[in-house]
Amino acid sequence: MNAGQIFDALKKKIYSPVYFFYGEEPFYIDELTAFIENNVLDEASKAFNQTIVYGLDVSARDVADLARRFPMMGDYQVVIVKEAQNIQQFDPLIEYFKNPLDTTILVINYKYKKLDKRKALYKLLNKSNKVVLFESQRVYDNKIPAWISERVHFLGYSITPKSEMMLAEFLGTDLSRIANEINKLTINLQPGEKITEDLIEKNIGISKEFNVFELQNALGRRDVFRALRIIEYFEANPKQNPLQMVNVLLYSFFMKILLYHQFRKFDKNTIAGKLGISPFFVSDYQKAAQQFSPEKIKQIIAELRIVDMKSKGMGATETKSYGPLKEWLFKALD
Repeated sequence: MNAGQIFDALKKKIYSPVYFFYGEEPFYIDELTAFIENNVLDEASKAFNQTIVYGLDVSARDVADLARRFPMMGDYQVVIVKEAQNIQQFDPLIEYFKNPLDTTILVINYKYKKLDKRKALYKLLNKSNKVVLFESQRVYDNKIPAWISERVHFLGYSITPKSEMMLAEFLGTDLSRIANEINKLTINLQPGEKITEDLIEKNIGISKEFNVFELQNALGRRDVFRALRIIEYFEANPKQNPLQMVNVLLYSFFMKILLYHQFRKFDKNTIAGKLGISPFFVSDYQKAAQQFSPEKIKQIIAELRIVDMKSKGMGATETKSYGPLKEWLFKALD
């Protein structure tokens, strides 16, 4: 089951005796855990039938003993183990997992780690029809715009493709941070309404005219004056546009143009999948590829690496200076 399917079942009050949420991305692990914590039992029942413990404070045997208790004056008891990755040995829980109580909803919140699929614990959890086993996988940067779109639609709203890119480039890969910003953006929206660049600029402070997305567009058109204006804006607002982040995003942009040269014979949707972008933006990369040959792109990327090294203190006395990036700009667009 994926996270959406688990949420759907929980909202319909279809419960399983055991939920084991694990993986390198904590966002869904915490969100699913919080949903169970806040919604399965009413407030009156929580005092008697909801127990929350932390992995540093309990052993697997303690958790098994808690799970074997029966609810008081209710249909279920909920036992939630947060930070369960700190439990040293899960073997005492294996016997419980083999035959869990139907009156207990046991939630294991196991973050930042994967389970060893070769071991008995994973094999048991994976084949049991009384266990919901969910791996929360890391979302890499090229998948973040799609994740933003899915998240917005999950909440009942829509978003423009440009807004997806603005948020992705400004907020990075921290899903919790992205989700919080999306929540801010939708507070005053009606269901079905759209997140736009104007809304983002007003509520988050990302300029719709001066951002990395617009810088990439200017570079793709070889518009040196527009690109320079944007870099100067970054230089005046370094907290919102840190130099090292800009370097990383520009490197990614030119790598995608280079890849476009390899995939240009494919259809638009295939190219979008290979580049990790929305099909909406394929034409932008097509136009940029017409401006830059593969040989020129390799030169641009090599020069950009030098800029990045200088921003990290290698061969430069002022690591926060945007001067090397401006020099790179004129070389890239000569």
